[in-house]
Amino acid sequence: MESDRTVMMQENRQIHIQIEQMGNRAMAQKGLTATQAQVLLYILNHAEQGVSLTDIHREFRYSMAALSELVKRLREKDYVRVEPCARDDRRKLLLGTEKGKEVRAFLDRAISETQDQLYSGFSQEELAALDCLQKKMLRNLSAMTQNFKKEVFQP
Repeated sequence: MESDRTVMMQENRQIHIQIEQMGNRAMAQKGLTATQAQVLLYILNHAEQGVSLTDIHREFRYSMAALSELVKRLREKDYVRVEPCARDDRRKLLLGTEKGKEVRAFLDRAISETQDQLYSGFSQEELAALDCLQKKMLRNLSAMTQNFKKEVFQP
């Protein structure tokens, strides 16, 4: 039986949407979206040195404009604060506030529950195969992006 790649693309999109919706429902009680929670956890995981907006952009590939708005919301909700970088006055570092640190256990638990639900019934071998296949897809997309950039920026 041959796989229908169009259906597979549609199902990947549906998986993404449903994961996002599950995350949004879980995070709503803390006034967060799933994406805000993901970025907040990244900031909290780098609490000692802080992170810049550029660091987050490189990690998640969200646009700088979208990240600026997201961080603005996290600051308004008092989950993160901004401090100048000691080594570079032009650079700003994001750090978790006490409120951000207090919500960490909730975020970890909600993410764990989502992962448990998503991967329920998978064997370790299936998870390893899925991990390998997803990484391969990401490499393929990355190569495609690099080729596109070369085509666009070549004189």
